[in-house]
Amino acid sequence: MNANELLRIVDAIHRDKNVDKEVVFSAIEAALVSAAKKQYGEDQDILVQIDRQDGSISGTHNGVPLDPEETVGRIGAQTAKQVMIQKIREAERDALYDEYHELMGQMITGVVQRYEGGAATVSLTNVEAILPRSEQIPGETHHPNERVRATVFEVRKAGSRVKVILSRTRPQLVQRLFEQEIPEIADGVIEIRAMAREPGYRSKVAVSSSDQRVDCVGACVGVRGNRIKNIVDELAGERIDIVRWSDDLQVLIPNALQPAEVEEVILCQMLGRAIVLVREDQLSLAIGRRGQNVRLASKLCGWDIEIMTREELDESIERAVAGFSAIDGVDESLSEKLVGEGFLSYDDLSIIEPDSLMEMGELTAEQASAIVTQAETKAQEAEQAAALERRRQREQQRIDMATAAAEAAEREAQELETAAPSSDNGATASGEETATSPPTSAEE
Repeated sequence: MNANELLRIVDAIHRDKNVDKEVVFSAIEAALVSAAKKQYGEDQDILVQIDRQDGSISGTHNGVPLDPEETVGRIGAQTAKQVMIQKIREAERDALYDEYHELMGQMITGVVQRYEGGAATVSLTNVEAILPRSEQIPGETHHPNERVRATVFEVRKAGSRVKVILSRTRPQLVQRLFEQEIPEIADGVIEIRAMAREPGYRSKVAVSSSDQRVDCVGACVGVRGNRIKNIVDELAGERIDIVRWSDDLQVLIPNALQPAEVEEVILCQMLGRAIVLVREDQLSLAIGRRGQNVRLASKLCGWDIEIMTREELDESIERAVAGFSAIDGVDESLSEKLVGEGFLSYDDLSIIEPDSLMEMGELTAEQASAIVTQAETKAQEAEQAAALERRRQREQQRIDMATAAAEAAEREAQELETAAPSSDNGATASGEETATSPPTSAEE
């Protein structure tokens, strides 16, 4: 291996494998040292250096200079080759790891190579990535040669390789698609302030504009909805609600609950909860299918949101005041203060900070602790009672279903019994008619 050949090898590895030249030089030096120790002994002090400019090799053995030919020629070439390959593979793996680790949360495009067992193997520029079933949008399938867009979810080293895990379920994918489809977001005029997503079903995106002349919601929707349509198509028809951001929760929460109309928002600062009052006809719309609308709005705002009608709130307040007043050490005045702060159940009271309770009721630490303990006990009792009621309802439902099935079977049996005699009579009558029918003209 002469100097020019060595430089050509280093340059080729640098270009083909995207490995820094210094890393390649160090790997070759380490390989030569390892091979030399095979020749002279592991306990020997051997140093090998390669000139980065001209590729010349020099080395010492216990401080004594080695002849260049001896340094390269007398050592085990095979050992040097194996060590060098290993070091270069490790360097290549580290370079790939660093490259994709920087892309964490970013969107990339690849081509599906295989789709087996629900998992897709996606070919990227210089590595094969995995799109697991758990990171795919529910209900979607992929096929070979399909171009797919996803975010880099996880990158880890696996031996001499790099394992890249992709995801299509994370909120970052929605954000990257918005940045790609909406120039105002890429330019920084419109900012995505918060996101909440249930992949495959619905997402809520809160946006704001730094330019009063630009309508943040209208810009995201696009002319005739063309911009948002491209995003929805990429997400397999997932519904996207674009919400106008506000730093005022009294404004943001009603926006987040759209399309439901909100009458009033009551903020309970101590609990981090917002009680939202709506009309009866808006209740199901505000909650959404299986609670989806209120759940996403809660994630978007960062507050626990409870939807009620005004009548339900009045009942809850009345029940809470009576319940709290039944606790030893809690008078009606303290009960009303607790309710005023949004505490509407024993569960709420069981998690109150003792200092806050002491301040509200002018109580000692022992009194506050006793009240919290009683609240915890009553909360457990209420939970057990609720569990028994749910069990009773399920049992009653099973009994009702069994009764309905028995009644249906009995009706069917009665219908069969009623139908059987009429069928026999019809057959007899038909037989009699045949027997007494007049002869045909041929018989005459």
